[in-house]
Amino acid sequence: MSYNYKFARFALITALAFWLAISASASSNSDYDPLDIPADHEPEIIDTAVHDRARSRDIPLRIYLPASDSAAPVLLFSHGLGGSCKNNAYLANHWTARGYAAVFVQHPGSDNSVWKSVEPRQRLAAMQKAANGRNWLLRVRDIPVVIDRLEEWNAQTEHPLQNKLDLTRIGMSGHSFGAQTTQAVSGQTTHPRFSFTEPRIKAAVMFSPNCPKNLTPEQAFSRVKIPWMLMTGTKDTSVIGNATVESRLSVFGALPPGSKYELVLHDAEHSAFGDRALPGDTEPRNPNHHRAIVALTTAFWDAHLKNDTSARNWLNGPGPRTVLEPKDRWQTK
Repeated sequence: MSYNYKFARFALITALAFWLAISASASSNSDYDPLDIPADHEPEIIDTAVHDRARSRDIPLRIYLPASDSAAPVLLFSHGLGGSCKNNAYLANHWTARGYAAVFVQHPGSDNSVWKSVEPRQRLAAMQKAANGRNWLLRVRDIPVVIDRLEEWNAQTEHPLQNKLDLTRIGMSGHSFGAQTTQAVSGQTTHPRFSFTEPRIKAAVMFSPNCPKNLTPEQAFSRVKIPWMLMTGTKDTSVIGNATVESRLSVFGALPPGSKYELVLHDAEHSAFGDRALPGDTEPRNPNHHRAIVALTTAFWDAHLKNDTSARNWLNGPGPRTVLEPKDRWQTK
């Protein structure tokens, strides 16, 4: 057999193997669909509360469980200012349909009690007053307390949550004030001498992130070690705290590379990530926004909590563009 023939045969086999690998990868990617959920899915809902003796504080929870006998990865959610654990049910319903247990946390002092008993004309002032450092700290300290109690319940005989939760795989997310809460417990630097990072959280999603006013973006975010996904909009501002689009966009640029993602939805206002419009909204709600949000967050959780290779390939490949509109901006690093 001549040298040229051997070389040609080797080149052909190598090219064929490469083509097969690419084809298999493409097939795997095309088979993955983060929007695919059972038509008859109905999560089990448990309304309960955690009592923190050390702070004499009751923390309401709404827990959504998937229809599964095996322990499910856990997704925590922190609501925005003036919200409750019943907000953002569209996220909980989709995530549980994909096999996650969703634990929605309510933070007394910055929840719906802030405005419920206040005259309509005084509500904005009440909300602004509640957006303070004390309530931020209460929220941040709620999270490890909730995780501790989930671990206890998961191990407790005859508890409704017994063996239902896989607490080695915890994700954390939140909107607005809840995004700030999530940032603080998932790697943001808040002070040179102490940290609020909760090591049991393995990945995080922030809806309407923001840079703390006492730090530069690089000081706050350059040491984040776990996967982060950020979501905001080109009109995502807030009169409370004077949050700007520029401040929200400054977060991604300061993050270190490695499993970091950012979605900027075209014409999305602050309410786009919630269940309903807010007073003062000027843009009609775009139904594709929620479709994109649940698709991208699901792929993110699947990739980084379930270690699903197909989800990772979808997320890092052309998959996101299949659920986004032309003017939506998507980037990774």
